[in-house]
Amino acid sequence: MNLNFVEDFFQEGFKLICGIDEAGRGPLAGPVCVAAVILPKIFDLPFLNDSKKLSEKKREELFKKIKQQALCFNIVMINEKQIDKLNILQATMLGMQMAADSLTPQPDLILVDGNQTPKLKRNTYIQCLIKGDEKIPAIAAASILAKVSRDRFISELGQKKYPQYLFEKHKGYGTAEHFRAISEFGLCEIHRKSFCKKWLH
Repeated sequence: MNLNFVEDFFQEGFKLICGIDEAGRGPLAGPVCVAAVILPKIFDLPFLNDSKKLSEKKREELFKKIKQQALCFNIVMINEKQIDKLNILQATMLGMQMAADSLTPQPDLILVDGNQTPKLKRNTYIQCLIKGDEKIPAIAAASILAKVSRDRFISELGQKKYPQYLFEKHKGYGTAEHFRAISEFGLCEIHRKSFCKKWLH
């Protein structure tokens, strides 16, 4: 990760830089999870990177360290019913808004991974960055908090209530294993109906 990229923002006078990222836009089941993180200017997080480029073990290690070192963070889940009601984009934007607006202290700059930014209740400067999780440490940290939180949530829920779907293996994504389970057992309560129309009768 090129720390010179974020240093430019510090040079512009921003002091509290928040990174926001999400996990779980694509799955057929479960929530989308959004995290917002403000890291100190100096931190010790070896191997920090986009969560998709890290092993599960490394994500778990960093998850703990990020929560210990962050100045503040917030993790928000938007469930499948809200996703079906709003659509996945608007549900994700809602999660970003909620995650950012409730941070204490409030950031003076918010950087969001992707190409769209949410509307905030507070008047905070916000900017989106394509592949921001590869450029900005706080966004990479947010991607890890979101990914690990969502994976844990759907794995635990699946094992307790829906063991036949094996959510702990595919996390709700559209794998062959998941398709077979839906074909055999139908849809369950946490499936996104708007994503699973071909299985609705």
